[in-house]
Amino acid sequence: MSRTVRIAALAAVLALLLGPVAGTAGTAAAADGPSVRLSKSQAGTGSSITVSGSGWRQRTLLMLLICGQSVPSRGVPGGTNSCANADGRAVTTDSEGRFSRNLPVSEPPVPCPCVVHVATVTGAKAEADAIFQVAGHAVEPLPADTSGGRLSVLTDTGLDGSGGLLTWFGAPPARTLVFTVGNVGTSDVKNPVFQVGTAHGVFAPQWEEQPWRGTIPPGGKARIELPVELSGGAHGDYTVSLKYGGKVLAEQPWDVGRPWGVTLFWILVCLVVPAAMFRVGMAVVDRVRPRPAGGIRHRGLRLPELALRLPVFKPSTAAHAAPPASTLPWFTPDADPGAAGDRLSAPHDDSPTSPTTPTREGSK
Repeated sequence: MSRTVRIAALAAVLALLLGPVAGTAGTAAAADGPSVRLSKSQAGTGSSITVSGSGWRQRTLLMLLICGQSVPSRGVPGGTNSCANADGRAVTTDSEGRFSRNLPVSEPPVPCPCVVHVATVTGAKAEADAIFQVAGHAVEPLPADTSGGRLSVLTDTGLDGSGGLLTWFGAPPARTLVFTVGNVGTSDVKNPVFQVGTAHGVFAPQWEEQPWRGTIPPGGKARIELPVELSGGAHGDYTVSLKYGGKVLAEQPWDVGRPWGVTLFWILVCLVVPAAMFRVGMAVVDRVRPRPAGGIRHRGLRLPELALRLPVFKPSTAAHAAPPASTLPWFTPDADPGAAGDRLSAPHDDSPTSPTTPTREGSK
């Protein structure tokens, strides 16, 4: 076999071996980014289709919806208001970013053209659409896009401001959404109306229109500040979203602290109110109970009072003792009763008596 034939055979073998590898690489490259595939491109109401996808972030919660007046190139201009939200389904991607889920077919609130819209619920925004036709549903042409100006966020969004003492006691938390947009279109954008949405956890955002006064020329940019306010007592993980022209331009997480002042208030109420009720009850019982026989009525329970008592020095009994009473000369307990009677009947002499001296017998 000549050298040329051997080289050609070797090239053929290498082509056969490397062909599947090249094909696999091409498929992976084409599958970069989120994608959606449908088991059917058309179905009627009451049936179901299988929606599968790949290229999504792993362990991510997705929402599947059938939306009207939409095409993949323009997304969902009307937002979720143009989708059959009641029959939507949620699915979580696996460790490789793939999913598969049955989706019931239902008519959206607006005419077709329709798409199956798949979007992330939490985390970074990602979405993908697949063309789908609801059999028997009305079809109308899409409204013309007359806007020549298009806005795009140029810098990261931020929330300025902080909570105060009133917020600690349950006042509505408020911040200012700050961002810079640029006009990448071909005409001026005058007085644009943005939509600011606040979402708590995995719930859908609540949108509120926020107009901005000014004109952004083509190629120009502007710094915009929009107020954001939550309901009173709100706390937890929130997400602030910015939408313009039916597209979400940016999202900003917001961790709202718990209003501990409200908790402290209720703790004080639970302590003070029972104590006050106890005092009122004791006062009523003290008023209505009968008085004791001695006429003394206790006014209520009193705490023991501390009193400073000084020691009392009593005079000596020996120094101030009364002199003992002298025995009456005319009264002797051991004397004869008759003699005592004679002494008692004798006239009393108030003059002081003097001691008598015994007289000798025979003296005068």
